[in-house]
Amino acid sequence: MKRFTYQDIQIVHEDNHIIVAYKPAGVLSQADGSDAQDMLTLLKEYIKIKYNKPGNVYLGLLHRLDRPVEGLMIFAKTSKAASRLSDQIRQGKMDKLYYAVVQGAVNPSEGRLVHELVKDKKTNITKAFLPNLVPSNLKSMAKNASLKYKVIKTNATNTISLIEVELETGRSHQIRTQFAAIGHPLLGDTKYGNPNSGYRGDICLESHKIGIKHPVSGERMLFEVGVAPRFEELF
Repeated sequence: MKRFTYQDIQIVHEDNHIIVAYKPAGVLSQADGSDAQDMLTLLKEYIKIKYNKPGNVYLGLLHRLDRPVEGLMIFAKTSKAASRLSDQIRQGKMDKLYYAVVQGAVNPSEGRLVHELVKDKKTNITKAFLPNLVPSNLKSMAKNASLKYKVIKTNATNTISLIEVELETGRSHQIRTQFAAIGHPLLGDTKYGNPNSGYRGDICLESHKIGIKHPVSGERMLFEVGVAPRFEELF
C-alpha cells in the first residue's frame, strides 16, 4: 500500500480556524495504534512544517471516514473552533453528501432510506432493520438512520450505478449498511458487499461535499469536489 507524506494531501481550504482536506482511500482518520497512516498525524506534520511550529500541534478531529473511504474532511485548528463545529455536528447542522458506486440498477432512481441500525462492537459490523422489525432483544441498542439518494447514472449492463447520497443522520457504516440492506451493496465493500463482484479496489465511496457555518465568522461555507476519477473510469 502506498505511503503518503503531508505533501500528498490535498488541502481544499485553510484559514486560521479550520482545514478542509481530502483523505485518500486507505488512510485512517485517526491513529489506531498500528503503523497505518492517519490524517490527523499527516496534517499536524503539515502545520508544523508550514508554520515552523515547535512542540505539539493542536488539531481537532471532528468526524471520521472509514479507512477505505476517500473524500473531504474538516479539522479544527483551535479548541474554540472545535467546540463550535462539534456542536453543529451534534445538532445535525453539517451537510454531508457522498458519491458511491453500488451494485445493480437502483429503483426508484431517487428516494429515502430509513432503518434502525445495531452495531456489534466485537465484530465492528452494523446490521440494518426496518423500523418495525427490530428484534426485541436489540431494541435498546438500535439507532435510527436515514438518508436521501439519487441515481446519477447506471452502466449499460445495469450492473453498477453511481449515486449521490445525503446523510440525514451519521451512524457507523451507515451508507454501506443501508444500501447492502436493500440489495445494492457498495462496489468494493468486502464487509457488507458481494465478495464475488470481481472488483478488487477500495470501496467506492467518496465524501464529496461538506457544508458548515464557519466557527468564527458565522458564514455558511460549502466545500465540494467532483466524482473521484476511479469511479468515472468504471462507466
